[in-house]
Order: sequence, then C-alpha cells, then structure tokens
Amino acid sequence: MTAETPSSPEGPGCPQGHVPLYGEDFAADPQRVYDGMRHRGTAVPVELSPGVEATLILGYDAALEALRDPGSFPKDGRAWEKTVPEDCPLKPVLGYRPSCLYADGERHSRLRSALQDSLARIDVIDLRRHVEETADELIASLGPRGEADLVGEYARVLVAQVFTRLFGCPPELAQRVIVALSGVIDVEHADEANKMLGQALADLVMLKRREPGPDVASWMMAHPARMTDQEMMDQIALVIGMGVEPQHSLIANGLRLLLIDDRFAGDLSGGNLAIEDALDEILWTDPPLANLGFSFPVRETDFAGARLPADQPVLVSFAAANTDPSRATGSRVGNRAHLAWGAGPHTCPAKRPARLIASVAIERLLDQFPDMEVAIDPAELRWRPGPIHRSLTALPVRF
Repeated sequence: MTAETPSSPEGPGCPQGHVPLYGEDFAADPQRVYDGMRHRGTAVPVELSPGVEATLILGYDAALEALRDPGSFPKDGRAWEKTVPEDCPLKPVLGYRPSCLYADGERHSRLRSALQDSLARIDVIDLRRHVEETADELIASLGPRGEADLVGEYARVLVAQVFTRLFGCPPELAQRVIVALSGVIDVEHADEANKMLGQALADLVMLKRREPGPDVASWMMAHPARMTDQEMMDQIALVIGMGVEPQHSLIANGLRLLLIDDRFAGDLSGGNLAIEDALDEILWTDPPLANLGFSFPVRETDFAGARLPADQPVLVSFAAANTDPSRATGSRVGNRAHLAWGAGPHTCPAKRPARLIASVAIERLLDQFPDMEVAIDPAELRWRPGPIHRSLTALPVRF
C-alpha cells in the first residue's frame, strides 16, 4: 500500500486492516471513505500516512464522549513518540509540545487561561474593521483582472494579514510562521517545516520580550500564568496553526458552497440561507479540521466496540461524526451542535473571532462581485491530500 495508490475502503476489496487516510482518492471524497468504514464500527483502525497507525472515531456520541473525558483520553503522546521514527511526518502535529492542546489537568488550565484571557481582550469592533479594510484592499487589487484564485489570492492572504495584526508580528516574520505551519499540516515536508517554525517562533518571542504591544502575543506573555519562552512559542504556534490554516479553508469552503450549491447559486445577494447559515453548513459537512481531537490512552482499553491499543493515537473525525447517519436531520439551518470546534475542555477558544473573520471576508467579496462564478467545472476542483485538513488547492473564479 502506497501514498499514491491507497486501497479503497469500499466494495468487495474493502481491507479489514487499517484504512488509509491519505492519497488523492481520500482527498477527493473523504465522506465516501467514512461511509465505507461505518459498517466496521464506530472506532476503526486507520493509517494516517504509510506506516503511521491510529484509531479513528466516526460516531457523534462516541466522539463527544472521548472529547469530554480527558482522564481516559489524555493528550500527552510522548510515549507514542518513542515508538516512531524521528522523521515520522505526523510527529510535528501529534508530537508533544508544551502548549495547552497537549496538556491536561492543572497544566492545561494554566496554559489555557493565558490563551483564553488574551483572546478575550480582542476588540471585536476593531477586528471587524480590520477584516473589512483588508478585504477591501484585496478586492480592489483583484477587481480589474476579472478573475482570481480565492484560496491563494484572497482567503489565505487575508487571514495571514489579520493574524499578523492580532499578534503584533512584522509581515516578514508572520509570513515565515504561516509558511512553516502550512508545511507542518500538509505532512509531506513536516520535519523541515517544523524546524522553520521553531526558529520563526523563537524570533517572534524575542521580539515581544523586547517590544511588547497591544497584541495577543504580548498579552499572553504578561499573563499571570508566567509562561516560559518555550511555552510561549508553542502557545503561539497553537493559536496561529489552529487559526490561519483552518480559517482560510473555512472562508474558501464557504465561498465554494455559496457559488455552486443550488440554494445559493444564481442570487448570491438573496439566497435562501444567510452567510452565517452557510458557514454552519460547511462546519457540519466540510469542517476545515476534518480529523484531529487526538489523544493517547495510557492503557489498552475497550471503547465503542473497539480495542484501543495503549499509547497509540486516537483521532476524532469531526467530519464523520458530524455526518453520522444516526444524527441526521432534515435541515441544519440554525443548528450549531456540530463538533467542528471540538468539545469538552479543549474546545476551540477562538470560535467567535474565527466566525467573524470568515463571515466578514465572504460578505465583502460577495457584495463587490455579486455575479461571481467558479471558472471551471466544480467537479474539477481539487483538495489538498492529507488526513487532518479539508482544504481546496485553489478556487478559480470569474467576475
């Protein structure tokens, strides 16, 4: 089994071993893969990349139970790290870092309080204004051309600039952080990207120690949690990593839905669903972080009808849990019970600013280009391969 030609989990040849979550076939239609796995149970053995095994939780109720039970599903994967090669491509994502995402108990509470309290200091009126100004500048530069790639030329650039301001980070340094984080999540060049990220974050922490300002990084640094430089580096990596990549994917995925779905196409200014409802549809069906919510049970245990090995990764499939047939409803409008933001003590602390950034970015673009349309057959749109994210490689449009 190779990354180029992973076996399909459907049909008569459905493997009874570990189902691969990589390669072009999985990227093109992950829901087909999840549906093909469901007959095997709620927790199924998978391969995140060649040779990297894990268990994937598919069911909504089981996912919620795991996310809410850090005692049985702890975040510290250092025992697992000892069993995999140094160049394991999943190590930069699942490997231990001294941030709140990888901690439980008192340590988690201390680190999360610094993050949550600092994010709470963001002025939403100022944030909205900055997103509007950034969006308008990008739209003005794209307008005369009549065409654009909304992933590379709009969503990614807008989010990068917004986060630059939130962290008081100079553009050149912010770009280094963002490029490195993109490489970490893409898995293929994760080891090299992880080294780049470490150096960029070290430079940012040094800068904030010398020149604190009214920004999230400085607020975290001044918090009573009294974080070390390494803790600061990893907290910043967490916020930007869980913000920039998923954020631009949320914007792009939302725009794709608005442009090709019959409920929106043809009248973008007066569709049946508002932008906020479209974002919820995406968070239900194509969440930017499709499979994460990782944990490492410290002892072999039975869960949801499956035997979980000790010290091996267990991931929650937010995408599969959200589309669990047992939870299907006729309409998702106004329903925000999806798990795209996680649940339990590790729920995303930045979902409010994240929604604001996405909704304003989409709103400004559609207001300016109400006749916008996808420039290719929607069936030809391609998704970035990888087990973690759900992200378009490009979204070419005409207006």
